[in-house]
Amino acid sequence: MARWMGIDYGNKKTGIAVTDPLKIITTALDTVATHTLLEYISNYLKEEEVELIVIGEPLHPDGTPLPQHANIIGFSRKLQKAYPEIEIVLHDERYTTIEAREIIRNSGAKKKKRQDKALVDRISAALILEHYMQSKGLF
Repeated sequence: MARWMGIDYGNKKTGIAVTDPLKIITTALDTVATHTLLEYISNYLKEEEVELIVIGEPLHPDGTPLPQHANIIGFSRKLQKAYPEIEIVLHDERYTTIEAREIIRNSGAKKKKRQDKALVDRISAALILEHYMQSKGLF
């Protein structure tokens, strides 16, 4: 069974999360430099089967795209061209960063850990993936 991957795409760093093969649990996997993201995904796909990649779609509260939306569309097209067998979808990522920070704060993490942007990116990616799964009735 193949996993699903979630991506919180950023200009400098990108958070990555995955499901287990049964699509029951999402795990915050890693945060990578965005310029190495395609290479990271390529290496990951050599080890694990992925059938779906969910990329966070940055939107204003009113639903209009944020400026970085064009970069995400460009990345999703590159990804689809490189891996035509994998379904690529965009999913609303509004408020995931706020939610991720809240999760970290509620976990009792020390101040330094709460300020770790890489951790926030990973958790945001997991939330994007979880929210997508919820929208499909899987959670």
